[in-house]
Amino acid sequence: MKTRFIFPILLLTALPLFVSAQQEEQYTQFMFYKLGFNPGYAGGQDGATVSILARNQWIGFEGAPQTQLITFSMPLLNDRIGVGGSVLRQSIGVTSMYTAEGVYAYRLPLGRGVLGLGLQASVRLLRVDYAALEGTQSIDLDGAVPASMQSKYIPNFGFGAYYSTDRYYVGLSAPRLLQNNINLSEVQNLVNRERRHYFFMGGLLLPMGEKVQFQPQLLLKYVNDAPFDGDVNLNFVFNDKYTTGLSYRLGGSKSNNAGEAISLLMAAQITDNLLLGLAYDATLTELRNFSSGTVELALRYSIGGRSKGREYVNPRFF
Repeated sequence: MKTRFIFPILLLTALPLFVSAQQEEQYTQFMFYKLGFNPGYAGGQDGATVSILARNQWIGFEGAPQTQLITFSMPLLNDRIGVGGSVLRQSIGVTSMYTAEGVYAYRLPLGRGVLGLGLQASVRLLRVDYAALEGTQSIDLDGAVPASMQSKYIPNFGFGAYYSTDRYYVGLSAPRLLQNNINLSEVQNLVNRERRHYFFMGGLLLPMGEKVQFQPQLLLKYVNDAPFDGDVNLNFVFNDKYTTGLSYRLGGSKSNNAGEAISLLMAAQITDNLLLGLAYDATLTELRNFSSGTVELALRYSIGGRSKGREYVNPRFF
């Protein structure tokens, strides 16, 4: 690691631990990872489904955030039960985090749709590898920097409610309720905690002709004592197979009120079983001077394929 990158890497590493801010990961294609935001979504698709998502943020910035995940979800007992799970890895600087989640949802017919009430249990392994740092002098000379890797396991649980029909969906959730101590330092008077995050998601499907449909979607995020955050997505679906659209992410910096990013999304239902999604984020903050933006890849494989009469763009299938 080059010397000029040590301060920004340490800053990036410290941000999730020492400030009152959004700690949870972000995804431009959040519609392909609803299970991670809301356990009530489990079993919300027609059959067993496996999804893979990889995100490379702030390309060109050494030590920038990266995320890889895989999820599984399926309905049981005539769609009255939904189960699922996910495994994900996140890294930023010399910090890495591994999360395993298990999800259970009970699904109730309600009106023209289905209400899913879900519970989630998770465990995280937080690791900081200080030995990976390099400086103009030996790191061993600084007693404030640990000489080796530090780690900690963090269990948690959460809940979510998700309601969907053929034309819209809404969801409210708090995936991790416990505000665990995530302090890796031996300094007893310094306590860093996980912050409780609340998510609201929603979307509509509006026909615009025989072959075109308009699908606005949003994901709002709230954390106490942190800036409000959210993603707004506007997609157009063609022939029930191809999707393209734009997303806008709130946030940014105090000196730039333009927001955090604007994104281009594309997706294609390659076969009845396989969907491919791509997204590119153009950074709007000062970080655009140091990076080439963010790329994200999503793959989803539905073992049962698409059921007859059910459109690919159905929010239930998303």
